[in-house]
Amino acid sequence: MGAAEPRAVVGADGALTSATMMTVTLSADHRVLDGALAAQWLAAFVARVENPVSMLV
Repeated sequence: MGAAEPRAVVGADGALTSATMMTVTLSADHRVLDGALAAQWLAAFVARVENPVSMLV
C-alpha cells in the first residue's frame, strides 16, 4: 500500500484536475488461492477504502 498523493487526472468535463490517489497491490500464490477470488477481495477492499461510511452500515 502506497501513500496517498495528489496526481493529475482528467475530470468528467475533460479538464485536467488533481485527485488524491494511492496505489494498492495484492500478491497471491495461485497454487493456494484462485486469482479470481483474490481479485474479488481486492475489489471489495477498494470499495471500502473509497467509501468508508459503508463499513458502518
